[in-house]
Amino acid sequence: MFRKHEPRFILSLLFVLAFFIPVLTGASSSAAAGAGSLSSPYSVAQAISNQDGAIKTVSGYVVGQPTSANVVITSGYPNDYALALADSPSETNMTNMAYIQVPASFRPEFGLKSNPALKGKKVTITGVLGAYFSHPGIKNVTAIQSSDASVPGTPGAGSYYDTAIGKTGSALKSALHEIIDDHDEISYDNVWGALRETDEDPNNPYNVILLYTGRSQGKTVNGSGVNDWNREHVWAKSHGNFGTTLGPGTDLHHLRPADVSVNSTRNNLDFDNGGSEHSEAKGNYYDSDSWEPRDSVKGDVARMLFYMAVRYEGDGGEIDLELNNQVNNGTAPYHGKLSVLLQWNAQDPVDAFERNRNEVIYNKYQHNRNPFIDHPEWASAIWQ
Repeated sequence: MFRKHEPRFILSLLFVLAFFIPVLTGASSSAAAGAGSLSSPYSVAQAISNQDGAIKTVSGYVVGQPTSANVVITSGYPNDYALALADSPSETNMTNMAYIQVPASFRPEFGLKSNPALKGKKVTITGVLGAYFSHPGIKNVTAIQSSDASVPGTPGAGSYYDTAIGKTGSALKSALHEIIDDHDEISYDNVWGALRETDEDPNNPYNVILLYTGRSQGKTVNGSGVNDWNREHVWAKSHGNFGTTLGPGTDLHHLRPADVSVNSTRNNLDFDNGGSEHSEAKGNYYDSDSWEPRDSVKGDVARMLFYMAVRYEGDGGEIDLELNNQVNNGTAPYHGKLSVLLQWNAQDPVDAFERNRNEVIYNKYQHNRNPFIDHPEWASAIWQ
């Protein structure tokens, strides 16, 4: 009797096992499908299994605060520096947790000492997959947000980007353009004062940090003299011939203090790897058609150019700026080299200096943000 129905019985048994084994082991189809993007985040389990230094978005529940590799506390939090994330709000096994390094700019909203009610809430975090406290985790975090209305929003997350969430490619580019378009413009003369604030040396309030040399220099030592600093257009103003006109010519999101002579050498070169090292700006390389900035600002440069290509799309009588994979773009409204810029974006993660610039420009001057500082992963979502 059993032998007669054995094939049907075996098929039924296999179906049941296929359905229940993922449930019993804690696996889920949605977790397995996560791509590490904002629209399809990694599960915590995926983040733990892929500690490869990539920039990914991870979604999970706050279950406590790690204070060492083997200690996660769930009350009496000593500070706002770290979170433990898991796929279940009731998880107690530390091997199933990812440790999150919380940057200073996010601590008021997403630190457990300041917000103990955050425990048990689901959050979405973008950062670099890598060990923290010698434990699988996420570092160099650039975005934290929560869909729970009781959790405070973070600068650059939440409602500001609502219309862009879940989009990719040209649809994402268009949505971001609409969000950051029509910013408050400032005059080119007023750029001097703005840069003294946006690029202030965090260790010396009387100085600014120069983009290519990294030199800390007096805020008022600016002009056209030798070793003065001046206003560098990272998107070269001749690429589209917009000069210093309101809008692209005075947009703080791509204007930075730079040494006069170094700025002159960079001129209107496109960006690419290689060349001879600059004698005054060590770590910067150039040749006849390209400029390679020092490693610690490669990502800054890339994200400024991404911003310009999204902000200026040719509507409202403005210029249409686009990235391409070429050098020697001359006066055409193009800038390159896109493939290299995408590499630099991944190589040099967003840092506190960039985040502070973004906040100052948003809150005090232009009242728009650089989306690629808040969400560096959106660059590859648009251009790859």
